[in-house]
Amino acid sequence: MSDVLRVQWTIIAQTAPQPWLTCSRCGEARRFRSSDKIRVNANGKRIDAWLIYKCTGCGSTWNRPILERRPVRTIEQGFLTALHASEAVLARRLAFDVEGLRRSAARVEEFDDALVIEAVLSASTMPPRQLEILCRVPKPVGLRLDRLLANELRLSRGRIRGLAETGDLVVFPSVSSLRRPVRDGMRLVVSHLFSAACRPPA
Repeated sequence: MSDVLRVQWTIIAQTAPQPWLTCSRCGEARRFRSSDKIRVNANGKRIDAWLIYKCTGCGSTWNRPILERRPVRTIEQGFLTALHASEAVLARRLAFDVEGLRRSAARVEEFDDALVIEAVLSASTMPPRQLEILCRVPKPVGLRLDRLLANELRLSRGRIRGLAETGDLVVFPSVSSLRRPVRDGMRLVVSHLFSAACRPPA
């Protein structure tokens, strides 16, 4: 018999990461937001492509390099077609490529607004005493672990910190702080959880 409830939380970021850049019109550092538009310049043999960003203050544009002087023959045809069509799915995928974005901007802000989809992987056969949460994060999100757990378990962040301090909340792989963003593949194990003060996840 098992008293462990295993669930999966799929955490879907709603807002793409935004770089902070010096805006020539504003005269100071501003956040730039993806316009979801791709610009392509091709001369037949080579191609340049950019994802267009706009300053959140004044609307000035910044072209984020995607391809630079790339031989057309080296590019997969489907990707090339999507670039020329400025396909929305491709533009959104590029906007969430935070590691690629950091190669162009020193500071990148991630946001914590996310949709959390819960699914039970393995129900307990007894009243649950332990909760194991597998986190799937398809795209990077700035949602902190303490805030995620507080929101989904309907507990205060102070209670979440208390569980960590007593060893009743363990994060795999370990993190230095619950203020760290949730990442794909994290496993959260919470013990002695289900009391009158807390509900099991749906």
